[in-house]
Amino acid sequence: MSRISPSRRLALGVLSTAMLMTILDGSIVTVALPAIQRDLGFAPAELSWTVNAYLIAYGGLLLLAGRLGDLLGRRAVFLAGNVVFTVASLLAGVAGSPATLIGARFLQGVGSAMATAVVLGILVTTFTDPGERAKAFGVFGFTGAVGASLGAVLGGVLTDALGWHYIFLINIPIGVVTVVLAVRALPAERGSGLSGGADALGALLVTAGLMLGIYAVVQIERYGVRVLWFGVASLVSLAAFLVRQATARTPLMPLRVLRSRAVAGANLVQVLALGAMFAFQVVVALFMQQVLRYGALGTGLAMLPAAVSIAVVSLFVYPRLTMRFGARSVLLAGLALLIGAMGWLTRVPLDAHYVTDLLPVMVLIMGGGLVLPALTALGMSGARADDAGLVSGLFNTTQQIGMATGVAVLSTLAASRTESLLADGASGAVALTGGYRLAFTVSFGLLIAAFAVGLLVLRRPRADVGHEAALQPERA
Repeated sequence: MSRISPSRRLALGVLSTAMLMTILDGSIVTVALPAIQRDLGFAPAELSWTVNAYLIAYGGLLLLAGRLGDLLGRRAVFLAGNVVFTVASLLAGVAGSPATLIGARFLQGVGSAMATAVVLGILVTTFTDPGERAKAFGVFGFTGAVGASLGAVLGGVLTDALGWHYIFLINIPIGVVTVVLAVRALPAERGSGLSGGADALGALLVTAGLMLGIYAVVQIERYGVRVLWFGVASLVSLAAFLVRQATARTPLMPLRVLRSRAVAGANLVQVLALGAMFAFQVVVALFMQQVLRYGALGTGLAMLPAAVSIAVVSLFVYPRLTMRFGARSVLLAGLALLIGAMGWLTRVPLDAHYVTDLLPVMVLIMGGGLVLPALTALGMSGARADDAGLVSGLFNTTQQIGMATGVAVLSTLAASRTESLLADGASGAVALTGGYRLAFTVSFGLLIAAFAVGLLVLRRPRADVGHEAALQPERA
């Protein structure tokens, strides 16, 4: 297998660091919320906006930022995004009022969207050798596993040791180093120019649609059906955007990118799979703490084997398997392992023992180390050199939609089932377990649906002829 050259290894390190900062920033703040509320005097109803402001800006701007990368140059947008994120982190770290912190968090989301929307576009146009690219995608899977696992832990350590301000201030030196190294490591490129896709109306429609949709998702647990109107407005705006793209002379998102079976299928699988994975990332931790009475440290240690297995598989196993069998086959194998993990959880007992009832799940969850990089490979396989940023932005957008939807749907279903069981006279532990089992069962179904889409939609994957960023054809 090809070895990554030192110059491209540095580029991969820069891109991975930017992604890691984004993943961490999406979760690190949650642990610090009580301290932030005490220091800044947040009203309980306002506190969630320290998270939601970031998510809405980030998820709403990914597609637009990715396209701007193609038009203005992906390195330029990446650098600008990191600068915005770093400045916003400084503002958040010194914030003295709720309004300032919420505004800074929104600006952080803008910077993160600009930087991460083009990361995969830069990656597939930089790593053209199939072996190097497989390793690079494996590193990205590892980055996701590490970020998801470290966010809460790092947030707790910084908040307890130094104060909540430092969960933001720590981004400043990392951001400065990232920008300096990116100037040196990332290839300079010129975009096609705004005239190649400066569809202002399309940009307004897609940004508004995504922001309204994410707002509806993150607020549905609190406001229920009252936010559904925002969801309807989101669907109308996104439908109008698609109509606009079909008729505009210079569309923001040429609809040809959706004609690739690999791109369309991988994005759909991603929405289903990441929505299901919320049940493992969050619901399992809640089950261990609220039902089994594990402490925070005990829960973290109990879930450590999962993070380690995902990291090892994505770094060392995925590149070899994908070069031998192809990304589609590796994706299906990973999904099968995740189906086994979630199926095991659907029968988790009230008095679960870690070794027999939870440790097998931590082992099977290694499938995520195959699924995440394989989805990245397939999702970017239809990208051309002139629209790699757009395809990257689309892939990151569906990732956010999958995670946000999983949070909203599964947590709502679990809470509703728990309340129903409590009303029927069940004890608290029994009711909680029943709610969590329902979340695991729904996740099990989502993963089966993801497997079916991968099997049927991606059944004959092949590289798009003439696409400079396409992957090698899969083996028959």
